[in-house]
Amino acid sequence: MGKLLLYHTGLHERRNPDIRAGRKNADFGQGYYLTPDRDFAQRWATERKGETTFVNAYALETDGLNILELCRGEAWFDYIFRNRAGQPDSMPEYDVIIGPVANDTLYDLMGMTTSGFLERETSLRILGLGPVYTQAVIKTNRAAAQLRFLEARTLTSEEIARFRRTVRAEEEAYQLAVAEALDED
Repeated sequence: MGKLLLYHTGLHERRNPDIRAGRKNADFGQGYYLTPDRDFAQRWATERKGETTFVNAYALETDGLNILELCRGEAWFDYIFRNRAGQPDSMPEYDVIIGPVANDTLYDLMGMTTSGFLERETSLRILGLGPVYTQAVIKTNRAAAQLRFLEARTLTSEEIARFRRTVRAEEEAYQLAVAEALDED
């Protein structure tokens, strides 16, 4: 692989991210979440009075790392389901996991697909709806040591508002697609 450019948006410039700071029950378990898609990273920018919003850019040296790339499908769904349920990481041998974000967390249906409310097949179908956005999770100290901070770019209020409008439009489209999928069952 060589080098992978990755981005993370937040209210802090993060030169040395902590892989243990995030939630253990996120899609891909404990780790520092980034994306290779700068535009996607910027869409999730938030604004807080008196604070600056940053898009942090990094280069990950991938040589020597054990990297798993997942696609939407059974293995991806099972991994997300286990992690959200707080079960032990079923893939601890990987330094980095790259794969699609589960859109139910992005578009206000928080965990509906893994709550047990829906049948497995329906959940998998719903998680397959909507655009595919990629996340990369730095899971080990070895991978974190190979993550190099490049820059932190600030976002303006106008940029954040524009990105949030895009997210709202996608959110509405996703929720309509989910409603249609549920009507089919």
